[in-house]
Formats: sequence, structure tokens, C-alpha cells
Amino acid sequence: MFVYSLKSFVTSGVSSRLKRCLSRGFLTSQQTQCFGTACTMEYEDFKDKRALVTGAGKGIGRAIAVKLANLGAQVYAISRTQTDLDSLKQQVPSIDTRLLDISDWDITRKAVEDIGPIDFLVNNAAVIKRTPFLEVTKEELDDQHTINFRAAFNITQVVTRGMVSRGTGGVIVNVGSISGIRTTNNRSCYGTSKAALNMLTMSLAHELGPKKIRANSVNPTVVWTNMGEGGWKDPKLKAAAMAKIPIGRFALEDDVVNATIYLLSEKSSMINGVILPIDGGMINSYL
Repeated sequence: MFVYSLKSFVTSGVSSRLKRCLSRGFLTSQQTQCFGTACTMEYEDFKDKRALVTGAGKGIGRAIAVKLANLGAQVYAISRTQTDLDSLKQQVPSIDTRLLDISDWDITRKAVEDIGPIDFLVNNAAVIKRTPFLEVTKEELDDQHTINFRAAFNITQVVTRGMVSRGTGGVIVNVGSISGIRTTNNRSCYGTSKAALNMLTMSLAHELGPKKIRANSVNPTVVWTNMGEGGWKDPKLKAAAMAKIPIGRFALEDDVVNATIYLLSEKSSMINGVILPIDGGMINSYL
């Protein structure tokens, strides 16, 4: 049983963010009540299955890893920060944590092969640096494309080869960004890396669908994580960004988690190759 309760939010640290969002007008009391008590779905797909989540040390990746573990999956969590992995392991002892710099192609392949069979893959790891196009360096371009796209390509190839050889199929969810669908200032590196990830998603869906492997991507707008809050401290900048979102709030971690879990589950068994915005309708707005 997949049940959202106030207790689970307290455990995951989301309740405090919900309260802040309510106090700042990002959520209505009815929406907060839905998050806290009324959003109940049944997921039995994950029990005793094996899931790999990259960028699982903090933020969205960590929330996805914790949710999958709570749903009964054996979760393998990859991060390049040991302190994040230590705190994750303390929070959910059943999660198998792996310290890994996924920018290293060969070491990453060996590490993922050593994990063994994977049923669910979530490519979440990402980096961002907001630099005007005319000032971008080769190193900055390489860094963002290596982590945001090439590493996902590499890991997915290893995982899906195993899925195909076993004949079991599997599911992939790539965590993209609205920046991979729509553009804005200072996102030339980040946006193109996420657009590449979305094209990879569609290519995987097309090529691997006949082998019982589905692939989709989730593409959130600003997500109100601790890191997200830090990037939107300017009231004018924050107001301008929120004005473009018809429902009038930024996304929460659980908005992304809910969509990811759904796409991983058999409840979405006919959904393949979808580039799903999680943006409150932002990309539909002309102004």
C-alpha cells in the first residue's frame, strides 16, 4: 500500500516545506490536506524488485530512493558525496549506498555491472551552472553534458543490456527539466544537456520497447527543495518565475516523486516515450 500520510512527510522532511509553501501562498489549504491525508494509491509493483537511483544523496533523487525503499524495492543509491550517503543509510538502512563519480565512463560501467540485475532505473544525477552563453567555457560545457547526459547514457546501456539478456524487461525514468523543453537565460549548457536526455528517452522507448523495456522522462519546473529555495531568494525573480505558472506555485519534491513512481509502475504500462512536464501548465502559457 502506497499511502501518503502526515507521518511520512515528517519523516522525509517534506512537512516543513509544505508549511512554508502554505504560509507563502504556494499551496492552498485544500492542496496541503491532499498531500497530507487524501492522496492514497496502491503500488505492489516494487516489492522484492531492484531499483537503481543516481544522484540519490539529496533532493529529488533521495526522495525517490526513499519512496522506492518504502514500497518494498531493494534500492541501490549512487552519489559522489559520502556524507549524503551516510545520512541516507541512517534514514533507511535497507538502501544499498554506492559512492561513485559517474563522470568516469569506465569506472561507472564496472560499478553498475557489479550491482547486478536492475528492474527500475532512475537517472536523476545532474549539475547546473547558470552562465551566459558568451561566457561558457569548454570545461563547463563538458561537465554538464558529461553528468546530465553522457553518464545517463552510459548507465542506461549497462542496465538495459542486462534487462535484455535476462528477457525480463524493465522501466527507466530519466529526470529531465523544463529547461530541456523551453529555454531561458543562462541555460545553454544545462538546457541542451536535458534536451539530449529527453531525446535519449524517446530513442530508448522506440528501440527497447519491443524488448519489454519502457522509458519516460519527468521534466519539472523550479522544485522547492532546500537547494531550490536558495536559488530563488530574489523576491522579484521568484515572483516573475511563479507568474508564468498557471497554478501559482513551484513544484515540490513529491510532485516529481509521485510522477516518477507512477511511470515506473505497471499502472503506466502503456506509457512509453513520454516527455512529461511537471510545471503546473507553464509551457502551455503564451505569456
